[in-house]
Amino acid sequence: MALPETGGTDRRDAHDWHDWRFDVNLSILFTELPLLERPAAAAAAGFTAVELWWPWTGTPTPEQAELDALRAALHRAGTRLVGLNFYAGRLPGPDRGALSVPGEESDRFRANIDIAADFAGSVGCRALNALYGNRTDGVDPRVQDALALENLALAARAADRVGATLLIETLNRAESPRYPLQTADASVELADRVNAATGLGNAAFLMDLYHLSRNGEDPYEVIRRHAGRTGHVQIADTPGRGAPGTGDLDLAGALNALRAAGYDGWIGLEYRGEGPEAFAWLPTDRRAAPAGR
Repeated sequence: MALPETGGTDRRDAHDWHDWRFDVNLSILFTELPLLERPAAAAAAGFTAVELWWPWTGTPTPEQAELDALRAALHRAGTRLVGLNFYAGRLPGPDRGALSVPGEESDRFRANIDIAADFAGSVGCRALNALYGNRTDGVDPRVQDALALENLALAARAADRVGATLLIETLNRAESPRYPLQTADASVELADRVNAATGLGNAAFLMDLYHLSRNGEDPYEVIRRHAGRTGHVQIADTPGRGAPGTGDLDLAGALNALRAAGYDGWIGLEYRGEGPEAFAWLPTDRRAAPAGR
């Protein structure tokens, strides 16, 4: 993939990472620790913001004590939760969401909507991600798509109730071959359909530069076309889903392009890595979110 000039700076130059609002995804980083210890580990590494996939993969409706314990762990660590997935089935695992899967999984997604939204509202989280779900054998895709729109409208209304954005994400076909949203255009178009159905305007694109690159999309073209419809950004290098600088993606240049296009939101660190080396690319004094942003 040919990349445009980025002012001559090396993509591993820390200067390119200044003044961004980074958050750590605690469902892929610090996973060697129990869930309730991860916020403190992120804080010890210098971060003030985190995000999570739905932490209770076995249930969309955890006990109130479990929700309270996670809220308390975030508070003790001084970390802000800035992104949360709705229930998405077994993730990590074979599932890629539940909202388009007829029957029990759709019911579980619906049972989770208000629980996830209320938890997000209680900790000041303003972004809720709804993974679409895989195509299901023996089910007409049109049936799944109609169910998905219905459930996404419900999720958008719940998100709006707590002042949050509903995020819709593209995944890569190599790792998620049965997931139907495999282009940026498909996710943005679906967000537009949700907004038309609800009249709320709070559905937006989750721009994951790792997934888009794995699908062969040019990040700069996606940014040019869709930065204005983007509610959250996640990054990892390709092809190994490691930290910035471990692969082929010009992530610093892409973030510069995002800023030039007007995006000033959170950048989720959703890559694989363990120990201090996982964050060696980012100086400690640049990990906390800038004051007032």
